[in-house]
Amino acid sequence: MRLMTYNIKGLHMDARAAAAVVRASAPDVLAVQEPPRGLFGWLRMRRFGRAVGLVPVVSGHGARTTALLVRHRPDLPVLGAHAVRLSWQPGRTRRGVAVAAVDGVTIVVVHFSLVRTERAAHLDTLLASVVPTGATVVLGDLNEPPEGPAWARLAAHLGGPTVPTGPTFPSKEPRQRIDAIVMTPDLVFDGVRVPDGPAVEAGSDHRPIVVDVQRTRP
Repeated sequence: MRLMTYNIKGLHMDARAAAAVVRASAPDVLAVQEPPRGLFGWLRMRRFGRAVGLVPVVSGHGARTTALLVRHRPDLPVLGAHAVRLSWQPGRTRRGVAVAAVDGVTIVVVHFSLVRTERAAHLDTLLASVVPTGATVVLGDLNEPPEGPAWARLAAHLGGPTVPTGPTFPSKEPRQRIDAIVMTPDLVFDGVRVPDGPAVEAGSDHRPIVVDVQRTRP
């Protein structure tokens, strides 16, 4: 199963370029951060899904700053799709988490706060509400570098590897690695890449991460 995590910056930059980036990577599962919001945000997300050949299974409402899209295939059943609302303080961004089981793998999409204390509080909520009982992957924009506590806490909670990548932000001449994929040890990964090129630089201020995962043999 090919996974992709991508902060699309509300599709405020070049939506066609962002769609081209996703199509070129051909993911089965797309974890989105900063989806379009507002009155017609859900409609723009649905149109984006059609443009990239994916179906939004968690979008809008409680998911807020996240969304989850899946390729419509008989061998990719989706169960338990839902959003987890995160606490909010006036003057800050309302945030949420998108969760669904895709072909038996629990996919969790996150977009943490730029504020350290709020980021820690939201991580507390996430770790309490998402308890891995099987194959689980957390994907998203952590808004902190790999030496930050969120990375360590996620890795400890899932008990498996953090997918190694190069820097992902900004999309032009990236210097920071703030986007992550972390998984349980019953999954293995291959073919990790951070796409680049003109479409990547035009479509968002983040570069996406793409990885192929499969379950380990018993």
